[in-house]
Amino acid sequence: MENIGKYRVIRELGKGATATVYLCDDPDAGRQVAVKVIRFGQDCAAMSRRMRKLFQNENMVSRRLDHPNIVRVYDAVVEDDYAYLAMEFVDGFSLEQHTRIDKLLPMHRVTGIIFKCCMALDAAYRQGIIHRDIKPANIMVAANDEPKIADFGLALNMNKNLDRDSTFIMGVGSPAYMSPEQIKGYPLNQKTDIYSLGVVMFQLLTGRLPFRANNQATLIYKIINTDAPAVTSLNPNLPEGLNAILRKALEKDLYGRYRNAAEMAKDLSAVRYQILEEDATERDNRHFDQLRRLEFFTEFENIEIWEVLRVSVWREVAPNVALIREGERNRMFGIVISGCVEISIEGKSLCRLGASEPVGEVAFLHPDSDQRHATAVTLEPTLFLEINASALALSSEELLERMRNALLGRMIRRLREVNKIAAAQGQPAALSGTGSLIGGGARYGGGMDLELAPP
Repeated sequence: MENIGKYRVIRELGKGATATVYLCDDPDAGRQVAVKVIRFGQDCAAMSRRMRKLFQNENMVSRRLDHPNIVRVYDAVVEDDYAYLAMEFVDGFSLEQHTRIDKLLPMHRVTGIIFKCCMALDAAYRQGIIHRDIKPANIMVAANDEPKIADFGLALNMNKNLDRDSTFIMGVGSPAYMSPEQIKGYPLNQKTDIYSLGVVMFQLLTGRLPFRANNQATLIYKIINTDAPAVTSLNPNLPEGLNAILRKALEKDLYGRYRNAAEMAKDLSAVRYQILEEDATERDNRHFDQLRRLEFFTEFENIEIWEVLRVSVWREVAPNVALIREGERNRMFGIVISGCVEISIEGKSLCRLGASEPVGEVAFLHPDSDQRHATAVTLEPTLFLEINASALALSSEELLERMRNALLGRMIRRLREVNKIAAAQGQPAALSGTGSLIGGGARYGGGMDLELAPP
């Protein structure tokens, strides 16, 4: 194919049983996109109807999901013989490439990727969406180990009436990654995706599935009736803490499994420090040490700093680069590690911020507005820790409280400095204010008594 609608085909990216994906140019947006094409067969009308519904479902669901770790859908077109989706092109690899024992990723990378997948699944569930087909092939990984969950064609919309909508067929998914309740055809909730993600994590850490069999019937029996082995029994280099996490994620009893993916992410953050110590990852250790020495993180626990590192991007920024612009709408914020950033309003300098100072925190803390009212520009080479606000929102409650308190403390300190500057430019005070409240009035220096005026 040379063109798919308005999109010019560059090359084929992959082909499955029901769809082909092409890399294309989007002439309107000036970007490369991945276009998934589904052809409706003429020999099986029932299958064509089902494929059409699955396609429409993926379009509907994906457009509702706006998360940095979920593949975005830009466009959808349905024709008589085929349909196509234009999606975010992820220039990276799928986790399927790293499920073999000789291709495994380092432990700290696996836990970081799964942590972010947990946050993405939790965000989807908050929108009433369950994926139902989590597997390595459906998780792409871009630069900086940013996972992107794809293929929401089989997703379950919890806000739909399941009795009336035939699109949602229970039991869909890939057998090796399906939860016991999914295999049995029971009603599903977010816990089925947690189970499947646990299977993916198990495989990425050990190079094998938790349940293996020579045929599908035996595999299904094991998924329903047997317990997965401890990961440390398959890989002694793994920290013991991962056993408890995977045991809870793969729990057959729904009441014993994680309530939501955010809980699993929180437990993953607790073992991150152990993994990095054992893995001796020089870069991450260096970043941790730098944050540990910053005044801003004085009150943070070590585990919380590792969690901050997981939801942030370490940026080396050249001079005269705008980190934030007036009028923009976003909740991104960060911490200056070294260098200098100037804050200005309408072209007038307000202040300059150095190491350990937060930038952009007002939009993050504001309860209902993400509009920027100031510009932040680097004045010299600057090391900047850019924190993903949406990812931070799904972090542990302890980290969220710690971060908010630290940011509010900085804001109050700055406000006091601004008040001093404003006072220095103001008129002399009418009263010295050296008195104290007595009874129903206020006593001031000089023996003057003032009664509060009635309303």
